[in-house]
Amino acid sequence: MQIRKMNISDKKEVLAMMSEFYASPALLHHSPAHILEKDFDDCVSDLPFAEGYVFIKGDRIAGYSIISKGYSTEYGGISIMIEDLFVKSEYRGQGIGKQFFDYIEKAYRDIAVRIRLEVEPANFGAIKLYEKCGYENLPYKQMTKELL
Repeated sequence: MQIRKMNISDKKEVLAMMSEFYASPALLHHSPAHILEKDFDDCVSDLPFAEGYVFIKGDRIAGYSIISKGYSTEYGGISIMIEDLFVKSEYRGQGIGKQFFDYIEKAYRDIAVRIRLEVEPANFGAIKLYEKCGYENLPYKQMTKELL
């Protein structure tokens, strides 16, 4: 499998995967198409806080991920947030998620102090993968206020 940054030629296929992901029960908040398109555009722009990746198996896109970068005052450094991680159903169970985690950890080993992600409690398959990769549950209650 190959992991590479998203580019504009990936837009149609990545947006289709994003639409499937955001319509699934894996997420609490289902974003409209114009937000997903903005997310993709931000990932392929020069915006320093968002990066998008595609997973290539053979000559096909098997999935995607979007990460964002922030600062962790708890750990005193850059924090990587895995915002989206989606693998097409026909490629699930082939180790793609694990390979992506290994890739991100290696890419940010000397840059970031923390990698963080969110998961819907009922998404047992994702939780199992995350725990297998060494991620631990945070006992925080998360709160948000939308500014859009």
